[in-house]
Formats: sequence, structure tokens, C-alpha cells
Amino acid sequence: MTLLEGLEKRLREKCPELELRKNEPMSKHTSFKVGGPAALMALPKGEEIKAVVETAFHCNVVPFFLGNGSNLLVPDAGYDGFVVKLSGASCQGEVFANELMAGGGMLLSRAANLALEHGLTGLEWAAGIPGTVGGAVTMNAGAYGGEICQVLHQVHVLGPEGHFEVVSNRECEFAYRHSAFSDGRRLILEAVFLLEPGDPAAIKEKMAQLSAQRKTKQPLEYPSAGSTFKRPAPLPDGTPVYAAALIDQCGCKGLTVGGAQVSEKHAGFIINRGGATCADILALMEQVKKRVYEGTGVVLEPEVKLLGT
Repeated sequence: MTLLEGLEKRLREKCPELELRKNEPMSKHTSFKVGGPAALMALPKGEEIKAVVETAFHCNVVPFFLGNGSNLLVPDAGYDGFVVKLSGASCQGEVFANELMAGGGMLLSRAANLALEHGLTGLEWAAGIPGTVGGAVTMNAGAYGGEICQVLHQVHVLGPEGHFEVVSNRECEFAYRHSAFSDGRRLILEAVFLLEPGDPAAIKEKMAQLSAQRKTKQPLEYPSAGSTFKRPAPLPDGTPVYAAALIDQCGCKGLTVGGAQVSEKHAGFIINRGGATCADILALMEQVKKRVYEGTGVVLEPEVKLLGT
């Protein structure tokens, strides 16, 4: 019996109502719409979550905690491991005064709209981000001048052995697209955001403006993972450098490998124009990195993660 088979057996015994899926197509769980099957996937809710993490630990299986797959590439051959994706109440949120408590599986865009419903400002920039709260905290997601680190109060997590922890903003070790959770060892159960009272009409208007900007500038009509590469380090004089501008400068707009293409609308996005494979996307990323390095001397670092590496 393999480790995964042993884990599946123990989970079915311990949590008979737990939703378990074998050979689950990961193309259903990534915004790129590519990727082969995960050997075993659990979609726990409520008390099942702690049981799943604890059981995996005791079976010597390291789980991969999946959000909305909006920053993830999965190999075409799939993933011969255990994937955990939160479900149920972990995808919901509540508001108490100025605090918004959002489950780790809740979409960040839904959290932003919940803040709007309660007249709270601070998450307007997040309304168009397709990831989950847990994923956003993990990578300190940001857009249009806003970042998770600016509004997060604390995070409730499960450690590798299933132990509950409360982690403060300072302890999250936030940096650009990085946090103390970037190693994937802890599962984010809930994030508490500290927001400010605001005018609902003004909040709604700002969200509408940012949404219009996204639609105008980004290829939202195609599957993608958003910005493919991280923002490079600024120049010695402090001038910011943007990956999309470098990619455009090096003539990569429209560059295509199979069904993958550097968007002609926004060079920072690699899109799935239809039928793209993970191999297509990776090959195109390498071509872009090569051209930008040869043309500018800048080494682009992927923002999108490849599962299993």
C-alpha cells in the first residue's frame, strides 16, 4: 500500500462524509485551465479540516494547499500527491464593526464586496483579483497601490501537525509577493482585516473605476494567471522597472507557443488562447525570459508557481 492509499483509507475511516476525489483534473482548478490530474484531492469543511491535516501528517504525506489556482501551473502529467482545497464555511466571511473575518477559501473579490456592503474601505483594489483570501495572504497580493499587508490584522492557521496558531501582521513577514506562509507548510483558515468606515457610494465608484481599468488594459477574456512575472528590482536611482514594459520593449507581444501567447493587449500576461498545455506556457515563459535578458540584462522571475517544484 502506498502512502497515498494509506492516507485515503484512514481519511475515509476518520471522516466518512469528507469529499475525496481521485485523479481529479487540475485543469478544473486553475485559472490557466491546464494541468493533469491530482492523485488525491480533499475538499474539507468545518472540523474535517483539522482532521485532514493531522491525518496527512501522521501518514507522512505533505499536502498541497490549493486556493483558486489563479497563480498556479500544473504539469500536463499531473501531480502525484495530495491536494487540499477548503470548502463550505471556509469560503465565507463575516463583519464585526471594522473587522472583516474572511475564510481562507473565500474569494478575495467576494471579501472586497462584503466590505462594500458594510461601508468599509481598504479593499477596493482587491475587487478584481481572482484568488482566494488564503492565497492572497500567502503571496501578499496587491494591485493599484494596495497590498494585503496594509489591511491585514492577523491570520488563523493550522500548522503541519494540525496545531492552531494566531499569527499577527508583523509575524507574517510580508515582502513583495512573499510572506511567512510562502513555503506552503501552514494552512490559512481565516484572515482578519482591519478596515475603515467609508462612504459606500465612494467605495463602489472606486471599485467600478478599477474594474473598468482592468477590462481596458488586461486580457480578461482569456484564461491566464494574471501577471506572469514579478516586478524586477528598481534601477539604482530608484526608478521602478516593470516586467510588462521590458517584455514589450523586447518585441515579445504576440509571441506564441502552441496555444499559449504573450497577450497583445498586455505584455505582462501569458494567455491560453485555446488548447494550451502547461508545456506550451513554460516554453513561452523561457523564450520571454531569454529575450528580455538578451535585450536588457534583466532576469525575469516568474510570479506564477509550478506545482511539484
